[in-house]
Amino acid sequence: MDKLNLNKHISGQFNTELEGVLNQVLVMGGLVEQQLTDAITAIHEQNMTTARQIVANDHKVNALEVQIDEECTRIIAKRQPAASDLRLVLAIIKTITDLERIGDVAKRIGMMLLDNANKKQPPLVSMENMGRRTVRMLHESLDAFARMDVEAAIEVHKEDEKVDREYESIIRELMTFMMEDPRSIPHVLNVLWCARSLERVGDRVQHICEYIIYFVKGKDVRHISDEDIHSMLD
Repeated sequence: MDKLNLNKHISGQFNTELEGVLNQVLVMGGLVEQQLTDAITAIHEQNMTTARQIVANDHKVNALEVQIDEECTRIIAKRQPAASDLRLVLAIIKTITDLERIGDVAKRIGMMLLDNANKKQPPLVSMENMGRRTVRMLHESLDAFARMDVEAAIEVHKEDEKVDREYESIIRELMTFMMEDPRSIPHVLNVLWCARSLERVGDRVQHICEYIIYFVKGKDVRHISDEDIHSMLD
């Protein structure tokens, strides 16, 4: 608690409850990070065993979201938090929503691989590179969340521009692949969906960074450019 500069409360139990919820978020984040890492590996290796494992493990992510959400609801009802405590609970609720959506991306990548096993694959090297970048972003955002480090959150937030550029490059590659082999169009559309989903992971990681800033600084920086975020926080 102290390392996050959270308020001290008359009730030590309140501190314990907040710490417990924060730890649960990090557990959920670690599971989602592993799911996404496995999904990228499965893409690269066309590993159907890994793909099936990803799909099977998605329920664990969903269960954690429900568990944390219920605990946050209980805290709001019982403790009626205000100021930074309320911001923290709201940031947690929003963060687990984005983490669950990232988990859904990993699951659907696994399902796409299973549905298209043994079919001709378009070149996926660029998508693997973009996927690895999103995994790094997620890892760094969770690290920033654990420390409620605003500067680290801002740096991760900037990385999404690189993901967007890689996504645009992948679209061009897939368009070329479809023109060379029109029979591949149905499958390429699935791959295109995966690329779009990974691009959205970058956006969701940005959201997590924005929640960190909201908790620490009390400022809503959604839909604001990186340059404007710096000027707002100065």
